Amino acid sequence: MSVDVLNLTRELVAVDTIGHAENEALAVVAPLLEHAGFSVEIVEHEQGRGTLIAEWQTGLAEPPLCLSGHVDTVPLGAATWKYDPFRAEPDGDRLHGRGTSDMKGGVAAIVAAATRIAATTPRRAGLRLVLTAAEETGSAGARLAGQHLAGRPSGPLVITEPTGNAVLNGHKGALWLSAKAAGVTAHGSMPDLGVNAIYKLASAVTRLESFAFDVTDHPVMGGPTLNVGTFAGGLNTNSVPDGAEATIDVRTVAGQDHKAVLGALAEVAGEDVTLEPLIDLPAVWTDAGDEWAASVAEIGREITGTHEKAVQAATYFTDASVLTPAFGSVPTVICGPGEAAQAHVTDEWVSIRKLAESVAILERICVAWCGA
Repeated sequence: MSVDVLNLTRELVAVDTIGHAENEALAVVAPLLEHAGFSVEIVEHEQGRGTLIAEWQTGLAEPPLCLSGHVDTVPLGAATWKYDPFRAEPDGDRLHGRGTSDMKGGVAAIVAAATRIAATTPRRAGLRLVLTAAEETGSAGARLAGQHLAGRPSGPLVITEPTGNAVLNGHKGALWLSAKAAGVTAHGSMPDLGVNAIYKLASAVTRLESFAFDVTDHPVMGGPTLNVGTFAGGLNTNSVPDGAEATIDVRTVAGQDHKAVLGALAEVAGEDVTLEPLIDLPAVWTDAGDEWAASVAEIGREITGTHEKAVQAATYFTDASVLTPAFGSVPTVICGPGEAAQAHVTDEWVSIRKLAESVAILERICVAWCGA
């Protein structure tokens, strides 16, 4: 059977999955995969929010290649969109809509390529698709899928997050923290009777601004980063605040231990502040010398017509933070049709040409691994 990647992307974008209702998007692709011969199951981490696991010919000599993407999307933002975010009407080579780049276009490319491969006879290995919920808020869907698939052998993993069809060998990790300070409330005219929680927290985050990570820069990812993203405290102007909270976004590189990072940050923040993880997703890295990863990079260059051989990594996190270790630290690449700079923006778009290009890349990867 043949699945048109453009039409499927439009169908997926038409389903509002902004932090909910992933099952409705999965209902679009499940019949296509079942018709192509995949066994399909959906596992829910909460009602209406499922992750689809589809398998084809997984009992062959080699473990199945895994293709993965998420169907949830982020809010539209406060700005007015020029294009209807849920219609995805073509405008030249661009298809505008929430999730076109991040990453329903990538999911559509997976389904289009996988259904075409399923019409062949594999000699070596089959396929596994993991289409997840709740990636944007910490990979809850992928975590459940990893648990559900525990014990099943897995081959390499391709995540079709937005890369403009460049093949990336990994991405930074994400350690998001809540920093809280407690004080004692009092009347604002008598601050000496209270303990100001904002002062405590402000001192701590000021120290964190100059925090130096005790790690050598990664040759591709560079160095880790830290950003204080939010700061809030107090209830009213004329009271001493007895509570304050900030959130901190740490992006780590391959080889860093998040527990050690948290301990070092807590030492600098001081005993007046409590740090608690909100999201804890490790970096992912596949060495450029890995035979499979190198072959995928070559496929990408051939189909896109690029000659750039520099090894690259993403700054954002993906479900690979959960799936790669769950599958046994399998070789992993990120390669999808969207543009990273279009993720989460107003009037988000994906190149229609790159959607078709992505299907061709994924087909070639599948043929090579499956022996189709």
